[in-house]
Amino acid sequence: MWAASCLASCCAACACEACRTAVGSIGRRSARIAYCGLFALSLFASWALREVAAPLLQSIPWINHFHKTPDREWFETDAVLRVSLGNFLFFTILAVIMAGIKDQKDPRDKIHHGGWMAKIFCWAVIVFLMFFVPNGVVSFYESISKFGSGLFLLVQVVLLLDFVHGWNENWVAKDEQFWYMALLVVSVVCYIATFSFSGLLFHWFTPSGHDCGLNLFFVVFTLILVFAFAIVALHPKINGSLLPASVIGLYCTYLCYSGLSSEPRDYECNGLHNHSKAVSTGSLSLGLLTTILSVVYSAVRAGSSAAVLSPPDSPRGTDKPLLPFSKADEQEDKKDVPRPVTYSYSFFHLIFSLASMYSAMLLTGWSTSIGESGKLVDVGWPSVWVRIATQWATAGLFIWSLVAPILFPDREF
Repeated sequence: MWAASCLASCCAACACEACRTAVGSIGRRSARIAYCGLFALSLFASWALREVAAPLLQSIPWINHFHKTPDREWFETDAVLRVSLGNFLFFTILAVIMAGIKDQKDPRDKIHHGGWMAKIFCWAVIVFLMFFVPNGVVSFYESISKFGSGLFLLVQVVLLLDFVHGWNENWVAKDEQFWYMALLVVSVVCYIATFSFSGLLFHWFTPSGHDCGLNLFFVVFTLILVFAFAIVALHPKINGSLLPASVIGLYCTYLCYSGLSSEPRDYECNGLHNHSKAVSTGSLSLGLLTTILSVVYSAVRAGSSAAVLSPPDSPRGTDKPLLPFSKADEQEDKKDVPRPVTYSYSFFHLIFSLASMYSAMLLTGWSTSIGESGKLVDVGWPSVWVRIATQWATAGLFIWSLVAPILFPDREF
């Protein structure tokens, strides 16, 4: 027993030392990746607690104070929301602290890039304290999370627009026939996928014998948007490319599917109600994957794409890599000269705050956790309209990104 205790102590000490060394090695260039790792840890904690924490929460009197104990799903949702609330507060506090930083000589710059042991400890404490707040606070957070999730979806749209335009410009800049052919092939593949997917939407969500005018409108309007993107992009005055139009068209079709599949399971026009569990699992997995990719991409592009990710009054970024490729880059940061920050730290943390809300909605199915019955509503019309509104916003932003340089040639977009 004594030997086992000593061995356990040694292992714990080694693990702590390894963590301390790993955290201590996080530098300026790798800080954004570290924040992504912390966000991924919060997702894992939410997922794990959703699966195992229900019995524990049922025994906590200030959480389970109902006359009739709610269903297990209520406590699973409550656990996710409390972790999400702690994550949201952590990144929101950082966003407020980092507001207005202009150069790297600001003392707050060190807080953003260093002190990782303290920050991880604070994050853990904040998340732990969220399990002591009243249910009403959690209910209020859940309500505003629906709006915050919509904002994060708009951030995803901006990131996607930034990505596809950059992708197109990169291949066009090569000015070689191979890359032009590659642009054409990718565009054709996207259009084939879009029209094939649209056919499935007609089959799944406009069944014969039912009045499904709303679903029919959503699908037809999505196809109209796809054609409109191509027409606007190929207009002589725009001189655009089919690649961005095809990718955005495919994304809008996915948003249409995501919205229609979120319709109530007893809705007669939802042809997927017989496969609700598989659809929910697939949507959850895909939603979490796109959330993580969006957050990681925002971290990578926050410096080199400040014009897209940062507000107008924030510092403009440069095309510097996320991680240094040479010692010269590292030495450049050591010069005793005030250098402007390459991206808005406050806006960077705000993205994580919104992502925390969105991930909570995904893990709980956009549900209402605090209610009389305590039952989950894993789908519903709010979720449908959030996704449809996101589709319309995507269409508007994409068309604006094409026509704005023509309407305002003297302004930079």
